[in-house]
Amino acid sequence: MDGRGHRVAVTGLGVVAPCGIGVDAYWQGLLGPGVTSGRSTTIVDWDPMPWYDSPKEARRADRVEQFAIAAATEAFSGCGDLDADPGRIGVIFATGVGGLHSLEEQILNRLERGERRVSPFLVPMMMANASGAAISMRWGLQGPNETICTACAAGTHAIGNAARLIAWGRCDAVVTGGSEACGTRTAMAGFGNMTALTTAGVSRPFDVDRDGFVMGEGAAVLVLEEWERAAARGVTILGEVLGAASNADAHHITAPSPGGTGAATCMRLALEDAGIGPDTITQINAHGTSTPLNDAAEAEAVRTVFGEDGPPLVSIKGVTGHALGAAGALEAAAVLLSMRHRLIPPTANTKVVDLGIDVVMGDPRGWEPGPTISNNFGFGGHNGSVVLAPAGNP
Repeated sequence: MDGRGHRVAVTGLGVVAPCGIGVDAYWQGLLGPGVTSGRSTTIVDWDPMPWYDSPKEARRADRVEQFAIAAATEAFSGCGDLDADPGRIGVIFATGVGGLHSLEEQILNRLERGERRVSPFLVPMMMANASGAAISMRWGLQGPNETICTACAAGTHAIGNAARLIAWGRCDAVVTGGSEACGTRTAMAGFGNMTALTTAGVSRPFDVDRDGFVMGEGAAVLVLEEWERAAARGVTILGEVLGAASNADAHHITAPSPGGTGAATCMRLALEDAGIGPDTITQINAHGTSTPLNDAAEAEAVRTVFGEDGPPLVSIKGVTGHALGAAGALEAAAVLLSMRHRLIPPTANTKVVDLGIDVVMGDPRGWEPGPTISNNFGFGGHNGSVVLAPAGNP
C-alpha cells in the first residue's frame, strides 16, 4: 500500500495450530508430514490455562476465543510496546463460524436438561465477534473493532482491511488475523454430507487424487503498524503488507466461477493495489483446499494471471487442514515465516499435479524472498488476495 498512503509493517506474529503452538513450532510443523488419517485435524490436549488467570475465566471463553487470545499473546510479546494512543489501535479479526462448540453443547444441554439449564454465557461465547472483542478488552485497544465473517476468505479480508486503516492514517496499529474451532459433530456431518470433506482421510491440494478437505482449526494473529512508527521505535519488522483486494464471483453459493474468473480478477486487483505487476511475484500461497473444483479453478486463475511459467505455488492445507475463517491468517503467517527462513514449505501429501502450475512438492524449496501473494476463497463466492513482502523490500 506504499504510494497510496502510509506503509504497513508487520511487527507481531502469533500462531496456534494443530501442527504447532507458537511461531517456531508452527514452522517446523509446516515442514513435517501432512494429514493422512482422518477428516479433521485438531489441537490435541488443548489447555487454555497458560493464557488465562483462572479456570472460570477460561471456561467462559469458547475454544475459538481461547485460540485467538493465545495467538495474540505471542504476537504482542514479539512487537513490544506499541506506544500509541489506544484509540488509534484497532482490531480487525476474522472467523467463519464463531463459537460453534458452545452453541452445540448448549443445544444438547437444553434438549436433555431444559431451557433453564442453558448457560447465561452462551451468547457471548458463541457470537462471531467474541474473539476480536476479547482481544480489544485484554489489551485495552479502543480503535475500530470489527469482525469479518466472509467464510474461508475472512482471514485474508481481515488483514487487507486492517492494513487499509493504517495506510489511510486512521490507525497507528491494528491487531488482525483469524481464529476458528468449528469441528463439532454437527458441522462435520454437514460438511461431509455436502461432499466437501475428504473420504480418503487425506488432504492433498492440487493432486490428481484430491477428493475434499480435512477440517482444521487454530488461530494466527498479526500486529500491523505504520512503518515509520515501527522503524522509529526499533522493533523488528517481519514483513510488509503491500496491497490487498476482495471481490465476489456472484455465481454459486459453494462452487467457484467457471475458469476461476473471479479469483483471477481478485489477484489482479491485489497486484494493482500493491502497485506491482505479476512478474514481481516470487511465490503464491494458494487457497488449495484439496477439493476437485476449487483447486482446478484456482490453478486456471493462476495461469490466467501469471502465465504458463508462473512462480512456485504452495498450499499448506496438507498439514494444517482447512481452518475456514482462520485459513488466511495462518497462511499469511506461513508466508512471513517462509521469508524469514528463505524456504517455501512443500505441499504435503501432493505427488502428481496435472494443472499446469509449479506446485512445491516433496521437499522445501530454497527461495530468495520477494513479494508473495496469498489467496483465499470462500463459500458465497468471496475472493480475497493479499500481497506481502519481506521487511527489506524497497
